[in-house]
Amino acid sequence: MTPAIRLLKQQGIPFDTLRFEHAEGAHSFGDEAAQALDYPAAQIFKTLMVTLDQRKLVVAIVPVAGTLDLKALARAAGARKAAMAERASAEQATGYIIGGISPLGQKKSHPTFIDASARQWDAILVSGGRRGIDISLAPEDLARLVKAQFVAIARVD
Repeated sequence: MTPAIRLLKQQGIPFDTLRFEHAEGAHSFGDEAAQALDYPAAQIFKTLMVTLDQRKLVVAIVPVAGTLDLKALARAAGARKAAMAERASAEQATGYIIGGISPLGQKKSHPTFIDASARQWDAILVSGGRRGIDISLAPEDLARLVKAQFVAIARVD
């Protein structure tokens, strides 16, 4: 059981766990999940760690079907600059490895921003805290648990 799943159970939040066989050579973890689980890429959300103004870590949750708009995130967070966090920094801050970073059950709480497109779905999928495990839950439940804001931070590819 991952910290993400443990948190959901402790809080009594309804969710489903979806598992798939992670291919060791895969680098696009979200696309891999979409294909393996047969869900639209717009309904599966990736969890990204971002550094604001070269010092503060935040979490950005955007659909696999798009990319994070760093300028939009910086504006939403009241920062001047946003950049993707270094791999080691992201893993250390969350307690998860890249490709399995969940927005839930991280070692430390970080300001969190969910792309507004999540609200179009009754349920979205996010990482369950390990490669090959996704969690399906209501976007409002996710936002409440991680104290997130819904903002337009994704660009559709």
